[in-house]
Amino acid sequence: MVDSSPSSSTVSRTALLLLRVLTFVFLLIALILIAVAKTNDETGDKIKFSDFYTYRYTISTIIIGFVYNLLQMAFSIFTVVSGNRVLSGDGGYLFDFFGDKIISYLLISGSAAGFGLTVELRRGAPSNSFTDKAHASASLLLIGFLFTAIASTFTSFALPKKPNN
Repeated sequence: MVDSSPSSSTVSRTALLLLRVLTFVFLLIALILIAVAKTNDETGDKIKFSDFYTYRYTISTIIIGFVYNLLQMAFSIFTVVSGNRVLSGDGGYLFDFFGDKIISYLLISGSAAGFGLTVELRRGAPSNSFTDKAHASASLLLIGFLFTAIASTFTSFALPKKPNN
């Protein structure tokens, strides 16, 4: 009798691809939300995300995470389809591991910055569509961080085992 169940390696590669796709989707929606967030101030001037350094940082972290996940999705699709890794050897595993760690920390810092400024802008002023969209974008960025952190756990299991000498 032949065992037709997929190997644990195939399952983890597929799960990693799913995590990368979910991160990509949440970052895309976060990017759209913060990019279209606009409102008028008391004088009638338009206020948009680029008027605040913190929101510029938040959108920068979204874009960097978005590009990294796009690259990793391409690598993951290639690996799942062909069974071979694009970056072979220990270097590929290290790239995945450290890349996921760095990007996840970057995403959480962007989310925290977005939440912080949104709370300050809402203090003393009623909530408006601008702060609501900025808050939603920071929330989606936080979810993107969670998926990247989970992916980081998968990539840490894939690291080559080195014997202790």
